Amino acid sequence: MTFLETAALTAAVVNFALAVFVFWQNPKATLHRAYLIWGLGVVIWNGSVVFMGGGVTTSSALIFAKLLQFGIIIAPIGLFTTSILIAQQPLPKLPLGLFCGLHACFIGSLFTDWFITGVRRIPHGYWSIPGPLFWAYTVSYVALIGGSIIVLYRAQRGAKSLQRIRIRAMLLAIVLIAGAGTNDLYPILDPVDRPVYPFTNLPFYPLGSVAACIYMTIVAYSVLQHTLLNVHVTLSRLVAHFIRVGFVVLTGICQFLIIAAIAPDQFNTIRVVCALGVLTVSAVIASVFFPRIFGTSGTESFERKLLGDSFEYQDKVRKFITVMPWYADLDTLMKDLQDIFVRSFRIESYQIILRDELKSAFARFCSYPDEPTRPLPELHAQSPILRYFDWGKGEYLAVRQHRVRLSANTVEREATRQLEDFDAQFCFPLTSQSEPFGLLLVGKKISDEPFTATDINLLVALVKNMSLVVNQIRLKSQIGQQQELDLLGRMSRGMAHDLNNLLTPVLTLLQLSFETKEALDDELLPVALRNIKSMQSYIREALFFSENLRLDLHLGRLDLVVQRSVELARASRKKEVEVISVTPGEVLVEMDEVLMQRLIANLISNAIDASPVHSQIHVHLERLGRTNDTEWVRVRVVDQGEGIPKENLNRILKPYFTTKNRGDEARGFGLGLAISGKIVNLHGGNLSIASVLKKGTTVQFDLPVRQPITATTPVALSV
Repeated sequence: MTFLETAALTAAVVNFALAVFVFWQNPKATLHRAYLIWGLGVVIWNGSVVFMGGGVTTSSALIFAKLLQFGIIIAPIGLFTTSILIAQQPLPKLPLGLFCGLHACFIGSLFTDWFITGVRRIPHGYWSIPGPLFWAYTVSYVALIGGSIIVLYRAQRGAKSLQRIRIRAMLLAIVLIAGAGTNDLYPILDPVDRPVYPFTNLPFYPLGSVAACIYMTIVAYSVLQHTLLNVHVTLSRLVAHFIRVGFVVLTGICQFLIIAAIAPDQFNTIRVVCALGVLTVSAVIASVFFPRIFGTSGTESFERKLLGDSFEYQDKVRKFITVMPWYADLDTLMKDLQDIFVRSFRIESYQIILRDELKSAFARFCSYPDEPTRPLPELHAQSPILRYFDWGKGEYLAVRQHRVRLSANTVEREATRQLEDFDAQFCFPLTSQSEPFGLLLVGKKISDEPFTATDINLLVALVKNMSLVVNQIRLKSQIGQQQELDLLGRMSRGMAHDLNNLLTPVLTLLQLSFETKEALDDELLPVALRNIKSMQSYIREALFFSENLRLDLHLGRLDLVVQRSVELARASRKKEVEVISVTPGEVLVEMDEVLMQRLIANLISNAIDASPVHSQIHVHLERLGRTNDTEWVRVRVVDQGEGIPKENLNRILKPYFTTKNRGDEARGFGLGLAISGKIVNLHGGNLSIASVLKKGTTVQFDLPVRQPITATTPVALSV
């Protein structure tokens, strides 16, 4: 078997396995079905190449040539659909349907002489002789391949970092295989027995199957490593080793094939088989004895004995200390700390104890092995360990047989005895302004090796940085809790005041009716009914503001949402105010249409309330272009009302602040703009208000066209 046949067979087998593997993960997914079509096209193409070498008859070669063309005809359809779906764009159903119909006609023409008329032999095997429809297919092929590349290129420019890696991997693979496939069309364009490249004397060499091997390697790696094609793979350790070794061997095959294409006379089957055998054995040995070469943490005792771990683990700990200030929550910090303690220091057990500021008591916060969180009454401000760090200002405390610094004072002896009760070898204080607010208790190493001076220095540096980060996170949490309590108090006072005012006319009406035993007062009755309706509206808004919302994100037309909101605001208001909307045509945005319509309708309603009779309100929708790889749109609501005083502009978005105080009917409750601001924030945008007294107010919000993945998680509407 020649090198080209080997490359074609490898590409066919592995691409088939990859296509079936991807499809099997989720057979109902449109993306996986599209990739199956694309993958099968590549498989049929390369599988036919295997049988079109020099050892078949002309009639058999013609059959395989038509089968090869069948694979090439269906592959671009699958590729184009796959590219559109990876780029998260809506499928263009009409153009795609036209291309599918056209390619179905090309497939039908394979049973005639309209697509290929025969085959001819060149030094690398049999090649097709084109018919008239082949040239029409070439136009469609260029359009689909070029469209796929353009779609992916545009998508990667505006994608987030992880998504950009996935798209670029697919883009690289497509460019590679499309270029090599186009190269293989050259003998069809130049019908001579020994084709050479234009303007050179270099003989033609087919690269399609070699490129298919490289393409498949890139895609397979991206599927396993970067969840390309939305495939989330969970592998056992044995399968993971097999995949890594296979990847190394497959990469070696691709390199051999490239070298063979450059210097085909320097290789034969025995040499290649021996080289691949050596490569395979070397990869297996490296995977077993040097697992960290592959980025894993398997059984590495041989590697530790050979190289030691002093340099690597120190670098890892120092790097972690450097990035520690960037942590924003304790759960993530504790998870990564466990990896440092268990994998780098190889500590058998540890505990982190923190003080509860509200109860002024200490409790176990986290531990390894995992133990339930519980209060520790034996630790308090006057306990020996806390007094040692508070008075002695020591950086750590050790049990006597491991102590590095010698000290004979009573406090240290009592603290050491208490430390032994916790089954710990070392204790490090978490301090804020020299006052301990927590402790790190460290047990012995798994190997029973003693802690070195380097270990102690690294732990001291680690704990000092951890103290700063933990203290900052705890302070932020306390501030947030205090703000929530303040907000609850403000909300309670506001609701009590508003509901009391609204209930007063109702209570007066009922008292008069009870005392006089007469019919309900005709003047007070409308006021009472209006106030009850106001209370219902008030309660609905308060409930909406306090709910946990999950965005129902879909790609929709924001211009239609604006138009519906304008019509809704017009229908719900009797005030003679003209509302004019200006939109730039179709504007697609990923959003929750229900919340977006509520947001825009609320802003228009506020503008109508603030506008004098016979004035105009302008609602503008405009595209802002792209900034920082994100495309934005803007909605502006402009009125000609009285405006908002400057001292109120900074308070207008806060809940329960309102400027509508011109009577019961017009009075607001201060939740409308607060809700509007939260809806904008949920969509990853920002809302701003500008106003000039006696001239009017402009409320605008900017939205990203595409939402990050995390935008679909539940978000509480709270301040």
